[in-house]
Amino acid sequence: MGRVAYREADIDLMARMMRAEAEGEGKQGMLYVGNVIVNRAVVDCSDFADLRTIEEVIFQVQGGNYSFEAVQKGNMFYQRARPFERRLARQNLESWRDHPAKYALWYFNPYAPCPPTWYDQPFSGQFMDHCFYEPAPGTCESVYS
Repeated sequence: MGRVAYREADIDLMARMMRAEAEGEGKQGMLYVGNVIVNRAVVDCSDFADLRTIEEVIFQVQGGNYSFEAVQKGNMFYQRARPFERRLARQNLESWRDHPAKYALWYFNPYAPCPPTWYDQPFSGQFMDHCFYEPAPGTCESVYS
């Protein structure tokens, strides 16, 4: 059993999002985005308390916008997933986690140095252009399981 229950359709959906958000950052960057997606489906806190599936995570709307920009703005998200990306998505869904996204629930590309916090969440590290943020201590223990 993986970190979260998933279907073949979830592998495809997640693979497409990983490519759309981080293709320019290679395999490692796509895996880090996958960490965040799976972490959001696993946790029971913050804006993600009611999400349990990969589909719910990918298509979550917050403040009138999709949580992942690629859903509304990225034509790459709507292209077919390639076998390589599907393998990466399956790795994340099964068990793969690594720093700086191991416990991260958020990431973004600030086009500048990473700020030490983002919406009061502490910076956990950077990979290429993406800054990763994990929950503040004591606010989301389920991310660590």
